[in-house]
Amino acid sequence: MLRLFVQLAATATRLADRLANALRSACRPSVAGGAVADLTRSRAELIAENAFLRQQLIVASRGAKRPVFRGRERGLLVLLASLLPRWRNALLLVKPETVLRWHRAGFRLLWRRKPRSAGPCEPRLGPDVIALIQRMAAENRLWGAERIRGELWKLGIRVAKRTVQRYMRGARPPSTHRGQSWATFLRNHTVWACDFLQTYDIWFRPVFAFFIVDVNTRRVVHVAVTRAPTWQWTAQQLRNATPFWQGPRFLLRDRDDKFGPVFDRVARGAGMRVVRTAVQAPLMNSVCERFLGSVRRECLDHMIILSETHLQRVLAEYALRYFNSARPHQGIGQRIPVPGERVRAGSGSVTALPVLGGLHHDYRAAA
Repeated sequence: MLRLFVQLAATATRLADRLANALRSACRPSVAGGAVADLTRSRAELIAENAFLRQQLIVASRGAKRPVFRGRERGLLVLLASLLPRWRNALLLVKPETVLRWHRAGFRLLWRRKPRSAGPCEPRLGPDVIALIQRMAAENRLWGAERIRGELWKLGIRVAKRTVQRYMRGARPPSTHRGQSWATFLRNHTVWACDFLQTYDIWFRPVFAFFIVDVNTRRVVHVAVTRAPTWQWTAQQLRNATPFWQGPRFLLRDRDDKFGPVFDRVARGAGMRVVRTAVQAPLMNSVCERFLGSVRRECLDHMIILSETHLQRVLAEYALRYFNSARPHQGIGQRIPVPGERVRAGSGSVTALPVLGGLHHDYRAAA
């Protein structure tokens, strides 16, 4: 019985509201109809609507072609609109979307001026701590904000997790994956990289040079030259580079058709895993590409190749003797890939050994 009474009361309330709305809509165009519709409204609602209309009348009476609401008038209009259930019907000078925009702007202004916390503010971090957070984020891609926060606590630096998150965003660019970088992967494994270099002899006939380079030490492992690089020839060069079937863990190569399935089969037989670079991603094989650029700039651009044998001799002297044993490299801290015994030279006790007929020189301490 009680449930039935509650349902009847709710139904009667909904019918009364619909009847009042229909009465207001039908009677609003006339003065008499508006008076009849106002009989269903409370006194507080009528006072608020009068103030709402009076404020618009004050703005419209200024005589401007396009009435402009001042800041206080906008706030008053927003306040009166919050007291009127049907304030849209009493809005004449501006659109309802404009009043809603004023309301959002007022909230932004309120929370901008309101202090975030009533207690004492936390002191700002020093630039050295900020630099340390960014350094940890850049050097450790697997670490999150909580891990970096724990590392800072270990050093006696107390910061919040949100603070760490705010400063680590600038040091770590957004990416779709988490994990180590490609450079870190190469440093953690023994990796060889191989590639072809095409040049031309004195008769403008193409000649191909094949190189295998150790990515970590920058040492040139193997050099070979041919005019027709077939699958069998390329696979044989890999056999020559691994005479005892002992190679690195990974062998990096591009998607050139000169390698073929025979090359991959020989690599797997030597215990190597072939990693092919992605399409249009030369930076995956950047060490070998950088080496090929050095071969062109420092050697081939200054030579006229007479024959295949001539190119083999030139590249062997440059790559296997000079590049491996005498040339410092920026990528490994100005060290030499195959370091030998070097005596520290004093003033005036340095001798120069010519390389490639004096194109380069190897400077050593005189005995």
